[in-house]
Amino acid sequence: MEGKMRRLLVMGAGGHGKVCADIAIKMKKWDRIVFLDDKEGIKECMGFPVIDKLSAALCYRENTDYFVAIGDNGIREQIQEKLEWEGVSLAILLHPDAVVGLSVKIGKGSTIMAGAIINSGSQIGKGCVVNTGSSIDHDNIIEDYVHISPGVRLAGNVKIGRGSFIGVGSTVRNNITICSGCQTGAGAVVVKNIEKKGIYIGIPAQRLGVKK
Repeated sequence: MEGKMRRLLVMGAGGHGKVCADIAIKMKKWDRIVFLDDKEGIKECMGFPVIDKLSAALCYRENTDYFVAIGDNGIREQIQEKLEWEGVSLAILLHPDAVVGLSVKIGKGSTIMAGAIINSGSQIGKGCVVNTGSSIDHDNIIEDYVHISPGVRLAGNVKIGRGSFIGVGSTVRNNITICSGCQTGAGAVVVKNIEKKGIYIGIPAQRLGVKK
């Protein structure tokens, strides 16, 4: 006999929330999906009800798994850390069409989207987004609250620091470390370690505002 299924409470009914709900549907793990959002007048998302504001999250903890579906790394971290402190159950969303290798570790509150590939030995921290069609090769370390955008390519033994945002189509060479709180622009190619916070763009990637 199957155990009692649970409700998934998705925090954030924007575009990112829609994609997360779609993954949850395909996982067939929850019998109900509901949303919280602070926008006035929004009543439903993906056909599922928006039942309250974000601040009311803890009122719904019975038989509920939570997922923070907010794209901004800092806001996602703030909300998830509070939920963790309160001891709620945090979901991991893994799309059935993602490819995850042996011995990969994925932290709670992270989402792995359609077509993403994570190869053996890699570690994905909590609250991370591994977006559509991105590729993370072997033995990567992706720290907490990192966003890996669609089409990103990370070679082997790459480390991405906490809260960094790797932009659409960026490429990172093997054995590279990117420090916490960094952002790469779309299509950037990172060929050497990044040790200072900032926005890095171009081929090869250079920190914005720094003269060559």
